[in-house]
This record gives sequence, structure tokens and C-alpha cells, in this order.
Amino acid sequence: MHGLEEWDKVISSNLTSVFLVSRRVAEKMVRTRTKGVIVNISSISAKGNVGQSAYSAAKAGVEAMTAVWAKELAPYGIRVAAVAPGFVGTDSTRTVLSESVLAETISRVPLRRLGEAGEIAKAVMFILDNDFFHGKVLSVDGGLRI
Repeated sequence: MHGLEEWDKVISSNLTSVFLVSRRVAEKMVRTRTKGVIVNISSISAKGNVGQSAYSAAKAGVEAMTAVWAKELAPYGIRVAAVAPGFVGTDSTRTVLSESVLAETISRVPLRRLGEAGEIAKAVMFILDNDFFHGKVLSVDGGLRI
């Protein structure tokens, strides 16, 4: 369990920051009548992950905000969606997870590997290119949450 200080730090960096940036972008798009897409980054942890109550809550908040703003901003020609990556082979993943935890995590992924940053970027590009993808969260997790 987290202490309040850690909770506040994680919520601030993973939810409040998304709210502030998205709000600023949405306000400008509405004011200038600019159609477009806001793509938020969530995580499969939004569905709950042991030891990550604050992070999971923050990412669940990102997903809820994505759904609400998709409804509110659609009349202005603004689509809102999110990408929820699974475990990605980044330096931070390898720093946070021990080798044994990383191996156990990979064993639970049906594709038996970590994702790559480029695969997450391709998911974002899919959302940008598909004018009918709206208000949803695209999971890119190698089948981990099947």
C-alpha cells in the first residue's frame, strides 16, 4: 500500500498532468474550431495491478476522462481515444522489475515477449489514421489481458 505522499505524486504525474495538457489542447481546439484527435496514454494497469494502487487508479482515471471527453468533444469534431500498453521493453521496465519478476511477467504474455516502443507508436498512428476510432482504449499488450 502507498502512503499519501506517494499516492499524490503518482496521481499528479499520471492523471493530473494528462488532465492539464489535454484540457489546454481541447480548449484551444474548440476556440479555434480545429478538428483533430487527442490520444491519451493509459496502461493495462488501469484494470488493477498488485502493488500499484495509485498507478492503477491514475490510469483508470485517464480511461474515464478519455470516455467523458470523447462524448463532450465529439460535437466539435474532436476525437479522443487512448492506448493502453502492456509491459514494454524499456530501460525503466528493466530497472523497476527484477529479472525473476520480468521473466515471470513474460511467461504470462501469450506472445511470450515484451512489447516494443515502436509497436505502441503504431497503435497511436492507428488511432490517428482511423477517423471512426473514438472514445475507446486500444490495448497493446501481447494478449496479456485476454
